[in-house]
Amino acid sequence: MKAGQVRGMTEDQLSDELIKLKKEQFNLRFQAASGQLENTARVRQIKRDIARIQTIARQKAAAAKA
Repeated sequence: MKAGQVRGMTEDQLSDELIKLKKEQFNLRFQAASGQLENTARVRQIKRDIARIQTIARQKAAAAKA
């Protein structure tokens, strides 16, 4: 997911996407622990997407206050 795509989302969409990504991250961790994870790069990608969404949501909240 690109930053431009994330910036175009509303706050509700950001929170929904964040919840979806955290669920996927949990499932990937579970697969890794049980030895069933095939795409190990996906873990890193999800982690970065979560951080990107949180950062942009924080920026939008700060801009709304100012």
